[in-house]
Amino acid sequence: MSALLRLIAVLLVLGGAYVVVTRPDTLPFSLPWQASEPGAPSPGTPGPTDGSTLRTDPLGRVTDEAIEAFVARQPISLQALRARKFPGSALKVVRTLNAGVNYSRQVVSYQSEGLTIYALLTVPAGPPPKGGWPAIVFNHGYIPPDEYRTTERYVAYQDAFARAGFVTLKSDYRGHGSSEGEARGGYYDPGYTVDVLNAAASLKKDPRVNPKRLGLWGHSMGGQLSLRALLVDPDLKAASLWAGVVAGYDVLATDWKRSPQTPPPVIDGLNRRYLRLLSPNSALEDLRGRPIQLHHGTADKDVPYSFQKALANDLRAAGQPVEAYRYEGDDHNLSQNLGVALRRSVAFFKKHL
Repeated sequence: MSALLRLIAVLLVLGGAYVVVTRPDTLPFSLPWQASEPGAPSPGTPGPTDGSTLRTDPLGRVTDEAIEAFVARQPISLQALRARKFPGSALKVVRTLNAGVNYSRQVVSYQSEGLTIYALLTVPAGPPPKGGWPAIVFNHGYIPPDEYRTTERYVAYQDAFARAGFVTLKSDYRGHGSSEGEARGGYYDPGYTVDVLNAAASLKKDPRVNPKRLGLWGHSMGGQLSLRALLVDPDLKAASLWAGVVAGYDVLATDWKRSPQTPPPVIDGLNRRYLRLLSPNSALEDLRGRPIQLHHGTADKDVPYSFQKALANDLRAAGQPVEAYRYEGDDHNLSQNLGVALRRSVAFFKKHL
């Protein structure tokens, strides 16, 4: 059976639509220091992002504490996000859709930084169990914001979790479809992460949901958002990441080539330390045993399989539990192994939520 026929067979079984390849958005890795001469800059080198002066040691080297303080001032950093509040709001029903096999489907809205964000909500049929249903914040990958529609893409994926008895909430993110706000990308601007965290907070307010049984699913860019959200909100218990952009920023800045004609930039030691500390990967000890599951195809042309390997290695080095699945020859959407990967993710959440 050809790969195309296998894909069609899987989609017919799952009863949903397939997601188009999701190209990552541009990574504006602006570095705070000019990488000219090797070694540390001279004492008092200003960080041009905010004009501050970095502390140096007696030998004129920038200290780790100074870099950490500089990182903490960046809005995308874990430190900055942890200092914020994510109240969410009650989920407001906008439109009721045709029901799934054993669950309802609705377009809903919630509030995030004063913006109205739309989302697709599924709720299992029947009365909730004691304490409420387990729930998954469903984080999609890159789709051009002006092409995005709430009810399109990822239908089969979301259906698999909904059938298994999970509430799911797929946020559009700001600037996507009818959602308010500006779409600035998911890697170097905190907006989408804020929307994910407010989506989780909104689920906690829903009386049908058990706020102690919340997890995250993320694909591609959504993998990065899920990883960062997991490290910001300790109430989120587990994450399943598919073909995620989940390597550290130090790796993304050099190993994510756009084309053979675009060589990777040369980054000096100071900027590499900055990028590493800015990454969620630098704080994996803060997971405190909350598990992560990884899925990636080796023939992924959009996000290299090496990114999964990098995060898996970082998690193991930090002593954190991880399941990592390698799909030989599969693509960015795991089209050849979609059913297997979904069953593994459902089993993972049933175990940990």
